[in-house]
Amino acid sequence: MARRKRFSAEFKRQALRRAAEPGMTDALVCEELGVSTRQLRRWKDAVKEHGEQDAFPGHGKARDTEVARLRHELKKVTEERDFLREAARYFAKESK
Repeated sequence: MARRKRFSAEFKRQALRRAAEPGMTDALVCEELGVSTRQLRRWKDAVKEHGEQDAFPGHGKARDTEVARLRHELKKVTEERDFLREAARYFAKESK
């Protein structure tokens, strides 16, 4: 089974610009670039639906960075909570 090709967002945008040039057809662009006409159509639909800047967000990197940020924040908050527990125990002993 062949691996699925992955194209960068810039490649997709350039392919769409090339297809929009006068005298160019989708079939010619697809033949030049080695992509299917169906794939080019999906890219066009994505641009129509989300706009050119938001159409191709990537491969989940933003989500991965968000998860990493949240894990870091959780670790920090957990350390703060543990410190406050220890401080509460210390002051509870002092007041007796």
